[in-house]
Amino acid sequence: MPRVVHFEIHCDDPARARRFYGELFGWEFAEIMPDTYWTVKTGEKGEPGIDGGLLKRVGEQSGNIIMAFVCTIEVDDLDATIARAEALGATPAVPKQAIPGVGWQYFAKDTEGNVFGIHQADPGAA
Repeated sequence: MPRVVHFEIHCDDPARARRFYGELFGWEFAEIMPDTYWTVKTGEKGEPGIDGGLLKRVGEQSGNIIMAFVCTIEVDDLDATIARAEALGATPAVPKQAIPGVGWQYFAKDTEGNVFGIHQADPGAA
């Protein structure tokens, strides 16, 4: 069955977005198109997860702006990550909630207004 193999983060200020995700999750960025597109390394090959891209947003706020899928990042400590995300400029989109038997989920808007999810696995969540 088809699986997600790449993600892209669209942003108005690529430097600000790289700083936000780099400081929050330790992701690494490599510019491949000057001032336009960066690859995103989220972990080492052979580890679970996917890598992606970060690009300057295409379109205008009042017109055909690019809206994308929400990506969710799994973390070990959701509360600490929420606090760090908000300290780095994220704003809440959906409050922390339990997914019974699965874990805890939180959605935020990054510094570019994109919604992203943060998840902590916890089979005891209720």
